[in-house]
Amino acid sequence: MPSLQHINYLNAIILAMELTGTIAFASSGAMLAIQKQMDLFGVCVLGVTTSVGGGLIRDLLLGIIPPNMFRKPIYTIIAVLTSIILFSIIYTRRNRKNKKIAEAYNRIMLIFDTIGLGIFTVVGINTGRNLGYEQVFLLIFLGVITGVGGGLLRDIMAQEMPYILTKHIYACASILGAAVCVLTGSRLGDLWSMTAGMIVVLLIRFLATYYRWNLPKIQNNNDREKP
Repeated sequence: MPSLQHINYLNAIILAMELTGTIAFASSGAMLAIQKQMDLFGVCVLGVTTSVGGGLIRDLLLGIIPPNMFRKPIYTIIAVLTSIILFSIIYTRRNRKNKKIAEAYNRIMLIFDTIGLGIFTVVGINTGRNLGYEQVFLLIFLGVITGVGGGLLRDIMAQEMPYILTKHIYACASILGAAVCVLTGSRLGDLWSMTAGMIVVLLIRFLATYYRWNLPKIQNNNDREKP
């Protein structure tokens, strides 16, 4: 049996991971809203949706009513504050920094999205474990839906092609990281299996971006380069 000190230590680390993931995903949602020229309210809505949307879907699947975003509003509050701060920074520098902001947009989105994806994938698995679930497929699914659900809702609301379906092995990275986290849980323990799963997600995402890895897809003739 783990000691009370160990449990408190683990809970503190998981809380820090959740807060970091919330800030990262809120930033990616706010950045997309800013690029879409939404107003401050729209920026906050997209920031909150991205940061807590995956957890909301997970909680509804698990029968956690009301979902944690309402029982623990700290995550929503942090998402709103993050969105406002990011909006304010870009708003006050919009005349001088537009070109630089545009150039940095994809890089910022990659970093924020990857961090949030890695963290929330393993946090979703931990939520299922805490409720006593041990089925491998269920835990992997919970991790993936927690990781990609918020971004999926963000893209739908912003009328974008969902990022998880088109960009750099996004959902596949979450699936592989979730599988590592679940399958190593009994050997490494919760904390180290979560760390291993998160590292796998981060590594795959950054390598996929650097080497331009993508799953094969069928292109229309009009999309192909003309000689």
